[in-house]
Amino acid sequence: MKQLLVIGLGLIGGSVALAARPLYTRIVGMDLDPAERQAALSLGVVDAVTEDLASAASAADLILLAVPVLAVESVLRQLQPHLRPETVITDVGSCKVVVAEAAQRVFGHIPTQLVLGHPIAGAEKSGVAAALPDLFQQRKVILTPQAETDPQALAQVRQLWQTCGAEVLEMDMQQHDQVLARTSHLPHLLAYSLVDTLASQDERLEMFRYAAGGFRDFTRIAASDPIMWRDIFLANREATLSALDDFVAGVQRLRSAIDQADGDHLVATFTRAKAARDYFTALLNATGYQKMTDQKINFITQPPSGALQGSIRVPGDKSISHRSIMLGALAEGTTQVKGFLEGEDALATLQTFRDLGVQIEGPHHGEVTIHGVGLHGLQAPKGPLYLGNSGTSMRLLAGILAAQPFDTELTGDASLSKRPMNRVADPLRLMGAKIETQEGGRPPLKITGGQTLRGIDYTLPMASAQVKSCLLLAGLWAEGETSTTEPAPTRDHTERMLRGFGYAVEQQGATARVRSGGQLQATAIDIPADISSATFFLVAAAMTPGSDLTLEHVGINPTRDGVIHILRLMGADIEIQNPREIGGEPVADLRIRATPLKGIDIPVDLVPLAIDEFPALFIAAACAEGTTRLRGAEELRVKESDRIQVMADGLAALGIDCTVVEDGIDIQGRGDQQAVFGSARLPCYHDHRIAMSFAIAGLRSAGSIIIEDCATVNTSFPGFAELARSLGCGLEVQQGDLPPAG
Repeated sequence: MKQLLVIGLGLIGGSVALAARPLYTRIVGMDLDPAERQAALSLGVVDAVTEDLASAASAADLILLAVPVLAVESVLRQLQPHLRPETVITDVGSCKVVVAEAAQRVFGHIPTQLVLGHPIAGAEKSGVAAALPDLFQQRKVILTPQAETDPQALAQVRQLWQTCGAEVLEMDMQQHDQVLARTSHLPHLLAYSLVDTLASQDERLEMFRYAAGGFRDFTRIAASDPIMWRDIFLANREATLSALDDFVAGVQRLRSAIDQADGDHLVATFTRAKAARDYFTALLNATGYQKMTDQKINFITQPPSGALQGSIRVPGDKSISHRSIMLGALAEGTTQVKGFLEGEDALATLQTFRDLGVQIEGPHHGEVTIHGVGLHGLQAPKGPLYLGNSGTSMRLLAGILAAQPFDTELTGDASLSKRPMNRVADPLRLMGAKIETQEGGRPPLKITGGQTLRGIDYTLPMASAQVKSCLLLAGLWAEGETSTTEPAPTRDHTERMLRGFGYAVEQQGATARVRSGGQLQATAIDIPADISSATFFLVAAAMTPGSDLTLEHVGINPTRDGVIHILRLMGADIEIQNPREIGGEPVADLRIRATPLKGIDIPVDLVPLAIDEFPALFIAAACAEGTTRLRGAEELRVKESDRIQVMADGLAALGIDCTVVEDGIDIQGRGDQQAVFGSARLPCYHDHRIAMSFAIAGLRSAGSIIIEDCATVNTSFPGFAELARSLGCGLEVQQGDLPPAG
């Protein structure tokens, strides 16, 4: 018989007793309050109640202490003479250090069978009558084991909480108390204080009668058990005082701003707070920065509705948005940015530099103000830097952070964590950087600060703007000269923007060089529309009969315009109108009219200039007459997904014949048919470009195409579905899980 003893039959203890029934054949409860003992028994929360601690403790396999943290020492002293060596003890207190210290005083050491824990769960009501068997479902439980903790005891406690439906995490106990002081204890303290302050005022009845939802939401936690929270505040006194001091200082700054009518300070503070909350919600939920729900998003195409007509402007260039934040943060002075892409990848870069101590206002309607700290002004972050799905952020930041005097860790979501990073880590190591990667050279990246970097002459084995940019950025701090030589041209946004910030970059053919010792000077940046985002509508208009569409203010950097050349070779009618230069970047309006497309052998020299556009170009190839062949595109294998194989699988499901080779694909077009694609249900493997490419395939499909789990579209093109619908594309966005296939 496996027996659980629950000491403290309140909300938490009672809920554990209910949820742990599949794991224990007998659950015994103990509580000082006779009414609670009787209620637990009559409600079936426990199998038996007892006042005899000696017999209950000696028979228990696991003892759960669900008592106030300041009462733990007394309970442990009563338990100590009756414990069997194999009996496991755990607790639920929100302060771990004080419990560990109590155990040290009672036993003379921290027992190996003691596993301290804390469920992040609760409810407004207290007592065993409020106990819920699902209270811990999809909630977190933090365990704080010590080096001497028995692994089998830890496994038992972990199993207990997993049976309750919780996600079990581990943390250092001192860190736990510091974190909880700021995220749980301080909010409760403030809620109690606010309600008490308002309740003591003459107009208190009117205040509470007309209080808005924000007041009710914030002060809800003031309904919690006062005795329990008294003990928590006293037990975690030092950490709570530290958190309170930080908060009071922040409130005083806001008071001064209001007193002095300093609206800029208020906006800056509120903007940082909003961005930080979105960021933390994304990190904790493993979702995108703008997807503040754990619901899935799916695209469903509807029957074609006709030609695409009119003029549109797609969001700002993602590559330039990344670099505007990076160089603006490292510049001297204030940089003003317009046209910033408010997509998740670019927001990851923006939030990272906030975490590195840079004050950034916005984005607001694409406008961002960056208060640069100079090349030597970045500060150590408080923890790992989370970059979501952004490979560009991680690779370019590796070059910047390798030169800093502090340690950093770069992490990302599940997709980014599978992508190779040795292509930047290896040459950075040659420069003197100390970078640790995981198996296969994958994230997280752990970068040791304080290393002296030396300039190198590096010939890239594979054309990559990210690798080139990473090394040039590291070269801003490296001793001597840093140069990169490419086997084929890649986007040169970094070189252009460095010059825009007043930093000398020498270019000779395929080689770019920088020397350390210079400064970046703040400037104004107007970011053009992203040609990668424009590509989806270029292809959509080119393949949809009768279409005549203009895409405004598109960046046509010659290292990025491969898609225009490839579509023209396929017979597309693309007219470049109103060409101009803005901030060193060439910009134009692109007018595209539908014409019959034909299959081609894509020139190898155009591949690096259109590497991100190929998923959409594969759709164009399927709508062309004849075979389109791509070679030299092995880079597509290591993007957010294996874009060659994923697109080939999707095209095959839609009825398109294609043959995959190691570095490319052959696609047999069906341009002579009105309905090129059939119907299918397709995964996009968390790859935004795959999702959008199959979405535009719906314009030439016989029925509906369902694309699953498309939330990552916000990484590069927020508002894609809405813009597509404005042009008449039948594209439905569905939230939630789809019914099982078939």
